[in-house]
Amino acid sequence: MKIKRFEFNMFPENCYVLWDETLEAVVIDPGCFYEEEKQALKNFIISNGLQVKHLLNTHLHLDHIFGNPFMLKEFGLKAEANQADEFWIDEAPKQSRMFGFQLPEPPVPLGTYLHDGDIITFGHTELEAIHVPGHSPGSLVYYCAAEHCMFSGDVLFQGSIGRADLAGGNFDELIEHICSRLFILPSETVVYPGHGAPTTIGTEKAENPFFR
Repeated sequence: MKIKRFEFNMFPENCYVLWDETLEAVVIDPGCFYEEEKQALKNFIISNGLQVKHLLNTHLHLDHIFGNPFMLKEFGLKAEANQADEFWIDEAPKQSRMFGFQLPEPPVPLGTYLHDGDIITFGHTELEAIHVPGHSPGSLVYYCAAEHCMFSGDVLFQGSIGRADLAGGNFDELIEHICSRLFILPSETVVYPGHGAPTTIGTEKAENPFFR
């Protein structure tokens, strides 16, 4: 499996494109806000001959869904995410105004609801959806056991964890689920977060100050 990371928008947020030798692909968290960001994502997909099979959101905070309308318009894909976060779609225009800007396009509804344990397939690759609430009630981590990596959204970062003070957040729940759902995975598992640099499960178990 190959991985391309884009850093998009004013928050700056990580968007990932994953694909394998079949050229089937998924896009995770298309946070593209500015027109040049949208075109960069589109051009990468087209120039590499990728066929995007799934548009996945780790959660539905606005910085992770800016590009959902664009992906629907350009590739006919509705986002897949956990239903517990769906209320954030309606909240997105108000949230953007709180930060002092307007959404470039109105939010669009989800397509498929994803649940804990669901398997997402593209080409010869499988991702498992792991429900890790606490940052948001519907936060999902996408885990690829065969490639020893995960895409953690805003659940787990290098040396930190996601904030738990937004609607539906719960600090104790976040800590509990990281320990019970993520820290049981192999130490060499690479964590690709929604913001910042990658890390590993082993590093975070040993060094993350929230678990010491």
